[in-house]
Amino acid sequence: MDRADVLILGGGLVGSALATALDAHGISSIVVDPADPAQILAAKHDGRASAIASAPMRMFEAIGVAARLAGKGCPIAGIRVSDGLDPGKLDFAPGEGEGALGHMFENRILRTALYEAAVAAPLADVRMQTRALHVERGEFGVSARLSDGTTVHAQLLVGAEGRNSPTREAAGLNTARWSYDHAAMVATLGHEHSHENIAFEIFYPTGPFAILPLLDDAHGHRSAVVWTVNARDAAGMMKISERAYLAEAEKRMGGFLGKLGPLTARFSHPLGFHHAAWITSDRLALVGDAAHGIHPIAGQGVNVGFRDVATLVEVLVDGKRLGLDMGDPQLLARYQRWRGLDTFMVAAATDGLTRLFGIPGKTASAVRRFGLSAVDRLPPLKHWFMAEARGESGDVPKLLQGLTA
Repeated sequence: MDRADVLILGGGLVGSALATALDAHGISSIVVDPADPAQILAAKHDGRASAIASAPMRMFEAIGVAARLAGKGCPIAGIRVSDGLDPGKLDFAPGEGEGALGHMFENRILRTALYEAAVAAPLADVRMQTRALHVERGEFGVSARLSDGTTVHAQLLVGAEGRNSPTREAAGLNTARWSYDHAAMVATLGHEHSHENIAFEIFYPTGPFAILPLLDDAHGHRSAVVWTVNARDAAGMMKISERAYLAEAEKRMGGFLGKLGPLTARFSHPLGFHHAAWITSDRLALVGDAAHGIHPIAGQGVNVGFRDVATLVEVLVDGKRLGLDMGDPQLLARYQRWRGLDTFMVAAATDGLTRLFGIPGKTASAVRRFGLSAVDRLPPLKHWFMAEARGESGDVPKLLQGLTA
């Protein structure tokens, strides 16, 4: 097709989810992405894993993606947060009949499921290995000249290209941004004892050490590890031997998972923060990392992007029912109001936690341990944190409730 309701630039996790969700509601889209599917879907492309909260999982069920993920993710039965290996912890566990807090998926599995769902969607035209060479947003619509020689038209442009979104920059949507001077080292490792489907977040002054449960494989028990280190130390840590890496990791864990190994390929990427105060402009909306990028300290990064998707879809569906143009300023203003405050609060909370747990010293550590224990003993506050982790706080879009918009 050369004309659709929505033009989506970026076909990653969030862009593919948006195209699929729009299709489920009778709204057409054209998705443009320069990546080669053969490369981004390869097993060795991305060693990361993502915790998908329970609310986005309900959206996946509503738009038909969950069936593609069935049996491929590890349910998260609980989360344990601690300050180092000292006493003082915070445990999150679902109540009776509430189901898992979320599911851990390897990114390649998530990416494959969402990409295939978008390609299979009748109202989504997915064009990979294609770039938008020139985009115009006018009074009556959006047009883009593509590298495949075609020109496409839509009522609304969505920027979903990630942290360095050229669409955001071209629109002049300023962002607050800074570096944490940290790097995340990511790997998957085997271990002797079962993780029992518990996710662990152990905070050290140099950064959090997260142990995220994965499904067992032929070698036995497995977890994904996100190990935050000072940026200046990352290159050196990436060069140490597998044996040295596993020995240091075992110290960080306190040995509770037993002997570690084997270890997969290791990846490292810098950590930073960015937040666009305005995520809309004339006939333009931003979603996912194009709008906001946060520290992975609470595992909410991609989940915030899926909340963008659910919100934007509901806004557009309501507009369609009223006979409005998809790029109508009223609809974009509603999306801005709905997502603006929520994304700011999540960004501020994760930034605050990063700085709080990065304060060195015994006194700061004692205060943190006291705080964790206090929250653990206060059910109302604990339930609020759990609702945030599940993606169920605030004004929840219908898709995140498992309902079609």
